[in-house]
Amino acid sequence: MKIYDLSFIQAFMYSCQDGWQQNWHERNGGNLSYRMTDEEVRQVLCLNQTAPGAWTPIGVSVPLLAGQWYVVTGSGKYFRHVQHAPEDCLAIIEIDGKGENYRIRWGLVHGGRPTSELPSHLMNHEVKQRIGQTDIRVIYHSHPANTIALSFLLPPDDEVFSKTLWGMISECVVVFPDGIGVLPWMVPGSREIAEATSELMSKYDVVIWCQHGIFCAGKDLDTAFGLTHTVEKAAEIFIKVRSAGGNTDNAISMENIHRLEKAFLVKAQDDFGHRQVRDIHTAGEGYSFRKGEED
Repeated sequence: MKIYDLSFIQAFMYSCQDGWQQNWHERNGGNLSYRMTDEEVRQVLCLNQTAPGAWTPIGVSVPLLAGQWYVVTGSGKYFRHVQHAPEDCLAIIEIDGKGENYRIRWGLVHGGRPTSELPSHLMNHEVKQRIGQTDIRVIYHSHPANTIALSFLLPPDDEVFSKTLWGMISECVVVFPDGIGVLPWMVPGSREIAEATSELMSKYDVVIWCQHGIFCAGKDLDTAFGLTHTVEKAAEIFIKVRSAGGNTDNAISMENIHRLEKAFLVKAQDDFGHRQVRDIHTAGEGYSFRKGEED
């Protein structure tokens, strides 16, 4: 048996293929991370197919993740290739005892490194554990076209995005009752966008990067994929209605949202606060972005 024959790696590969088939991962766009269970780590070690690489700085400190193992996509790797060459496109990484470095235990056999968004992924994983959501194991970043298009039509405001999408499909307030966090455009792979995203992940399971894509957190791969899918479908409906010259004023009203709350035993976010929206023209300045190594 090879490591990529293990059930959790197969599920990871399937999720990558699902995202590719949804057209959410052009070229090498997007990335995915999964926190392994202790039993899954034992399964990997029992196969005796791991050769620890050198410790490499993460770029951020995530002490709560010390000693944990993750499956991640590789920088510059294509989601459509994962199914056929997992050992080249994926990596299993181990976090050191301080949460400051990682080393590759398997994968990326032809060279390379984990996704350039690794700091964002690990900071998001850490914030979920810090606030007690220890069942969250997956962070999924993709580039769904309608969600990105929506960021051209709405201001980068949590409440506006959340209530707009809640109004498109009855399922939305059931699937993401806490709402959606939104960040104006920032440089991908930067420390700033990692910190800003993890800040919002303390409140939401969905964060939209304007003109870029979406980050979703889930307890498993299906949950994270389904969350992304629901947001994207709601955005698609909004785009289609507007493109057809329709009026979205007759979306599901907040009165009916409250009826859905009672029917499905959920509580919609009603306190979005007054988070200051960063200047979209200056956000992300001061950080370098290595050309050709994104995602």
